[in-house]
Amino acid sequence: MMLNGEKKIARPLRWAMVGGGRLGQVGYKHRTGALRDNTAFQLVAGAFDIDPERGRDFGVNIGVAENRCYDDYKTMFGEEAAREDGIEVISIATPNGTHYEICKAALEAGLHVICEKPLFFTTDEVREIKSLAEEKGKIVGVTYGFSGNQMLLQMRAMIEQGKIGDIRVVDLQYTHGFNALEEEKPSDAQKWRVDPKIAGPSFVLGDLSTHTYYMSQLIMPNMKIKELLCDRQSFIKSRAPLEDNAHVLMHYENGAVGTMWTSSINAGCMDGHRIRIVGSKASLEWWDSKPGELTYEVQGEPIQTLIRAMPYLDESCNADERLGALHVEGLSDSWANIYLKFAVAIDAKSRGDEETLKNLVYPDIDAGLEGVRWIENCVRSAENGAVWVNFE
Repeated sequence: MMLNGEKKIARPLRWAMVGGGRLGQVGYKHRTGALRDNTAFQLVAGAFDIDPERGRDFGVNIGVAENRCYDDYKTMFGEEAAREDGIEVISIATPNGTHYEICKAALEAGLHVICEKPLFFTTDEVREIKSLAEEKGKIVGVTYGFSGNQMLLQMRAMIEQGKIGDIRVVDLQYTHGFNALEEEKPSDAQKWRVDPKIAGPSFVLGDLSTHTYYMSQLIMPNMKIKELLCDRQSFIKSRAPLEDNAHVLMHYENGAVGTMWTSSINAGCMDGHRIRIVGSKASLEWWDSKPGELTYEVQGEPIQTLIRAMPYLDESCNADERLGALHVEGLSDSWANIYLKFAVAIDAKSRGDEETLKNLVYPDIDAGLEGVRWIENCVRSAENGAVWVNFE
């Protein structure tokens, strides 16, 4: 049965944002995702901007009461805790270097957390927050926004059903060309993305490839990396030591091999986000530019294009369907799918429903941990001269 907006939880969760204001690049994606099903979240508060006046003006303009548009997240957590109708969950849409402290403060305030990727700078930080979340009985979700594209679940189902045979090759790519040239006046968002103090130890490995890496894990949950080699470059020298291009080679525990090309200097490329999984009998390929299509290529047979929302698809895929066949879905629907799953996870956690949590496929804190782990191993390989390293 396709999604039609009927409630999945008893009532909408009282939700707030930290960041995501007028000048933010991702805030609108969070809001369209969370509020697509108005039975899941209700935006009631926010600390939207580092400039309190601008943040308050923005909050009022998107319908938040002025007295619940706060100067900063600490004030918001304190004042909302004193209200009977206070917030229950926050989304963090701020630069990478602030994620850890905001997430920790939110959990200590008894709030569930949905956070931008990459989650934190180190796996040690993620493990600490995971322990705190478990102690507080709270959910931490990560907004791998592309992962709600339901054809990825079709790939997962077909691989589990043996439709492509044993996996041999994993070919991953997330590239674009929007940073191919040195910007005379880069935006504030671009400035912090190449500042190690704010962005962390990587640029495109964290900003782009963690999306695709998580999607590959969603598609192939039993495939584990044994070792990898990362070669990264700063073609625009001012971005060093952070990379604007990287190639990663991977060896999986089952003997399969993999590649990841991630880049923001792929000149002229508007959308280079693709996943190809090659098996012993057939291959599957998905492109972000055609998110509702999946190419299925069986050796010796005509190439098939599977189309979103059709009855021949797996139930797990069509369960996230919203608009029906012939009507195009896209990134906003993908965000809506993962936000709805965040709501279901938060509701299940609050009710102690571990069975629902165990069977729910969504980007949780373990997915966030894997993303940071991916970055750490890639950086370690690159900094040691692009050598093979065990995936630790």
